[in-house]
Amino acid sequence: MNKVELTEVLQAIPWFQALSDDHFQKIAGISEVVLLSRDELLFKQGDQQKNLYILIEGRVGVELYSPIRGAIRVFTAEPMDVVGWSSATPVVRQRTASARAVLDSRLIAINAAKLNQYCEQDHELGYIVMRRLANVAAARLMICRLQLVDLFANPMGDCDND
Repeated sequence: MNKVELTEVLQAIPWFQALSDDHFQKIAGISEVVLLSRDELLFKQGDQQKNLYILIEGRVGVELYSPIRGAIRVFTAEPMDVVGWSSATPVVRQRTASARAVLDSRLIAINAAKLNQYCEQDHELGYIVMRRLANVAAARLMICRLQLVDLFANPMGDCDND
């Protein structure tokens, strides 16, 4: 996919609708398409962070590893969802979860370090990107809370059939 096609794909993503043409060109210049086969690992928990991803086609499961239960899927990304969003935050330096393709998938990988650099240089771009990331983080926190409520309401091994 050339940069013109990549820019067109980026422009179709609602996450970037408020960006100017200059912003699109900058982001297209630090982006690439990633193709994953079903069950292929995109990144694993503990890896150094390099990219944030926007899922274009397919499905990607976000998993946490538990020594007792193994990999536990905590989120399934659908098209237009962001995966690896914490790579664009200033503090987190390692992946806090793993991501694996549930279906054959196509993603846009955006170099997080360069995106952060652009956001520092261009505060309008930084505001737009960080506002979007705040929405992603808030949505994931809400999902986590709902899962915790469900977990505490229905703990494993608790049977009411006795």
